[in-house]
Amino acid sequence: MSTYIAGVGSINSAGIGSGLDVNSIITQLMAVEQRPLVQLQTQASDIKAQVSTFGQLQSYFSALQDKSEALTDATLWGATTASSADASAVSVSSGTDAATGSYAVSVARLASMQTVTAAALASSTSTLNEGALTIELGTWTGTPTSGFTAKTGSTPITVNIGAGETSLAAIRDKINAAGAGVTASIVNDASGARLSLRSSATGAENAFRITAAETVNDGVAGTGLSALAYDAAGGSSQMTRSETAVDAQATINGIAITSASNTLTNVVDGLTISLLKPTASAVSVTVAADTAGIKQKITDFIAAFNGAANFLRTQTAYNPDAKTGGALQGDQTAISLQRALRNVLNQASTASSAFSRLSDVGITMQADGTLAADATKLDAALGNLPELEKLLATQGADSASSGFMQRWENLADAALGTGGTFATRTESLNSRLSRNTKDQDSMQMRLGSIESRMRAQYTALDTKMAELNGLSAYMTQQFEQFNLSNDN
Repeated sequence: MSTYIAGVGSINSAGIGSGLDVNSIITQLMAVEQRPLVQLQTQASDIKAQVSTFGQLQSYFSALQDKSEALTDATLWGATTASSADASAVSVSSGTDAATGSYAVSVARLASMQTVTAAALASSTSTLNEGALTIELGTWTGTPTSGFTAKTGSTPITVNIGAGETSLAAIRDKINAAGAGVTASIVNDASGARLSLRSSATGAENAFRITAAETVNDGVAGTGLSALAYDAAGGSSQMTRSETAVDAQATINGIAITSASNTLTNVVDGLTISLLKPTASAVSVTVAADTAGIKQKITDFIAAFNGAANFLRTQTAYNPDAKTGGALQGDQTAISLQRALRNVLNQASTASSAFSRLSDVGITMQADGTLAADATKLDAALGNLPELEKLLATQGADSASSGFMQRWENLADAALGTGGTFATRTESLNSRLSRNTKDQDSMQMRLGSIESRMRAQYTALDTKMAELNGLSAYMTQQFEQFNLSNDN
């Protein structure tokens, strides 16, 4: 601002003419006025910290929900593992419906594919002639081979060889594209390039015969397209068979098994047995309950529980040395959740006739509220799987008749569900934060008005004091001149 006093001059800034430090005075007074705003800002920071902390706690409870739910899943308790005494000869895997037990598996013969190979040509670009190859899947019969029985559900496939398609490589590609149940390849040896055909699948029913029909017959069976014919039952067989399609032969617990595949999936319920090589003696196959998998799930749950318990403990605690508290210190919702987690252990379960408390199977609560497992006791309990399942997974009519994991799952479900603890508490905190924001906005407007009023008042005071200071200086000057003129 600028103030002018006649005969004195102008004062250009508040406080300069009067010597009054207006800005400092207003700053100090506004600091006092702003204390309620600072309190609101601190409260907002605390609320935001609580919202964030509850979000983290919700993640811990989600993990607790997942891990407890895994232990109430019936498929976990019905899971089995299978092992073989000689996995190089017989490998095995089990499904959810596999029954525990042991089996003796002997392998007399593996299932194989038919392979036939043609006479050598100079190279893969060597040509035959036009015509058609008819490939039919089926079983060779008789000893020696005297007949052929077509495979049920299979129809002969005719591969037409036209102009520009008569090279060995082109014929190979045409056969592979036909989907006839055989795979063609070219094998190069010292004699040249040979076309080799092999069944796409093992088993006697996947043998095949090939009939060749030349568009222009050269009259020589071993040349042209007729060089690719094969009939083991006494027909035209220009190709040589190097491998015969046969079924696998094995015994399981002394029962003879014949299979077109070396993988047996329907012989024993829930069990897949892979035959890898013939055996001199029976291979022992064992199917047992997957106790290792169950133990791992229990370990996973304990880790999830301890994560939630440790987080709750640190966030609700007060550190007397640092004189600081956790974000949820004194928060009744957090304290209630902490108490609820622990209370699950306090009530015995009637679900099992062998166990009534988790401590019976080696799971106990420590002084800090976390869980620990005694491996020896837990392993012993895993030996009584039906009763352990009841103790952990039973969904009873009430809490007392329910398993402990079911109780924790129910607790987590209620806390995490719509209208549950986390949704309600988060909604409440967000509502408080919204009100706090509105209060801050109102306070900011009020403080702006107060500062404007103060600045106007002190600016007016500054102006008045500057005028008085100017008048005082002027009067002093006049008295001094008056005194000088009297002295003269």
